[in-house]
Amino acid sequence: MRVAVLGFGTVGVGVYEMLQQAQELEAGPVLVRPGKADAPFKVTDLEQILADPRVDAVAEVMGGVEPAYQYASAALRAGKHFVTSNKALVAARGIELNALARENGAAFLFSAACGGGVPFLHNLSLARESDEILSLGGILNGTTNYMLDAMQRLSLDYGEALQDAQRLGYAEADPSADVSGMDALRKIMLACAVAYDKLPSDGLLNEGIESITAADVAHFRSKGYTCRLLARGGRAGESVSAWVEPVLLRDGAPECAVLENYNMASYEGKCSGPIVLMGQGAGRYPTASAVLRDLSCILHGKLYMFQVDCRRVAADNNCKEQIYYVRLPAALAGDLPVESAELDGDTVRVVTRPISVSQMHVTAQRLRAAGASLFFAAIGG
Repeated sequence: MRVAVLGFGTVGVGVYEMLQQAQELEAGPVLVRPGKADAPFKVTDLEQILADPRVDAVAEVMGGVEPAYQYASAALRAGKHFVTSNKALVAARGIELNALARENGAAFLFSAACGGGVPFLHNLSLARESDEILSLGGILNGTTNYMLDAMQRLSLDYGEALQDAQRLGYAEADPSADVSGMDALRKIMLACAVAYDKLPSDGLLNEGIESITAADVAHFRSKGYTCRLLARGGRAGESVSAWVEPVLLRDGAPECAVLENYNMASYEGKCSGPIVLMGQGAGRYPTASAVLRDLSCILHGKLYMFQVDCRRVAADNNCKEQIYYVRLPAALAGDLPVESAELDGDTVRVVTRPISVSQMHVTAQRLRAAGASLFFAAIGG
């Protein structure tokens, strides 16, 4: 199977190199920006790929929703199989692309969009065929895991941890998608769609790590807790729950052993019980390996990850209740159901009584809109 590649950045280079060594797969043309076609295999016009009868499949590793959606649609209409590592594209337009692929007898696979080299979505799509998935989630963003690990084990402050992550290539020059939690949120959206045939598009809750400070770390570490940014999802009546937030875990919890930029994705099957997958969540070759895994799946007849009736839903995060650790101005502590509190000047660190995930996130948004500075994390898994 001859494969064209859209994009020749970090992951694109890895995909092209791996295609040259793969069995049953062959490297085709690579689409690059105008002025970048400095080798015979590089082209700047998508039509050169679409019109080439030797190209059987297209692997998109550009990122972003546009022009990736335009290119994906054109490739599928031309009957080319389509594989992508682009989580933003699949979260925004995956249902449309799934329908277009089926209409044209082409494949649409995207396991590289969540977990890099970790075969999370791949295994999830297989497991759901014979088992009921009860819950799913985990550490799905390597940048934030690296930063939290550095703040806790190396005693770096937030700015130092971010600079270190950027220096090592784990964080982009604009790290907002990672540190805000949006990257992990898109991944849990895709996981819910694969597991439950429901793509949550509204009602999502997302708390990143931008508000954590070295003082927060010192305080919860003194209590024996380690912080990780976790994504969670599961069934919620006729809908699904889907949210991202920092979580404080007792030292010894499995997530505490996930260091540096590693990911740990998990799901629980009704029959299989808990399944945990751990590995490099990003990077040239881990992500490229997932792209080639999807291409190999096409050769063996697996063409889709979304079912034909997959649909968009509003997430329901009202059913799940948790206890939260919250640092906020002392004058605002009455806005939360407080179980215990430690006062430090004008700041108070409280532990709440059980409240819904939705109530905690909405309260934090309201207080921040009024100018308050706060950090919160769920306690326990």
